[in-house]
Amino acid sequence: MTTVRLPLFPLNSVLFPGLVLPLNVFEERYRAMMRTLLKTPEDEPRRFAVVAIRDGHEVAPSAPGMPDPTAEPERGPAAGFGPDPAHAFHQVGCVADAATVRERADGTFEVLATGTTRVRLLSVDASGPFLVAELEELAEEPGDEAGALAEGVLRSFRQYQKRLAGARERSLSTGADLPDEPSVVSYLVAAAMVLDTPTKQRLLQAPDTSSRLRDELKLLRSETSIIRSLPSLPSSDLTRGPTSLN
Repeated sequence: MTTVRLPLFPLNSVLFPGLVLPLNVFEERYRAMMRTLLKTPEDEPRRFAVVAIRDGHEVAPSAPGMPDPTAEPERGPAAGFGPDPAHAFHQVGCVADAATVRERADGTFEVLATGTTRVRLLSVDASGPFLVAELEELAEEPGDEAGALAEGVLRSFRQYQKRLAGARERSLSTGADLPDEPSVVSYLVAAAMVLDTPTKQRLLQAPDTSSRLRDELKLLRSETSIIRSLPSLPSSDLTRGPTSLN
């Protein structure tokens, strides 16, 4: 088992290998992380791990609030994630390689990173200025019939794009070439679909590429059908507002 220790950046979203991640870093714990990454030799990657938050907040409260308006907000690297932060995160995440880490005049950072490798979260160390995780690298196995499944997913994804563009009254650019390597297809489609975080997390931690593609094929057909029935509203938006009995 190959393990690695890396700075940990929890987010309310899922990062997939090959996908670009822009970050606006302003909390002190993550600013400290970026200052440490800037000390990495230029010939070495500036790596950190991204995990999706299961229970907690991406940004810790910075002022007294409910239910006790007099209580001081929790501070420190694990603020907002409970006594054992490992339990607050999904257990499969992605390593990010920061191509750009630019410090602004006010001490905040502009970061542009790319997802590289899936990892499993083994433990979290909160003893320093930012969270550090012990991680196990996860191999991407192709599974059975990955090539044929990728072709089917791409066909369904193009139909999904057309329906979604129509529902949002946007034009669809068809000039961009889509990849044909199955694992790349599976990650691109997982990132591009309008899905909630638990569903994207399920796709990230699929046991192999074929399993992920099969799941995506079902999702694409279901979502496309829903958008066809409700052409003015992407289906995921139904969960973002109050339910009316009218």
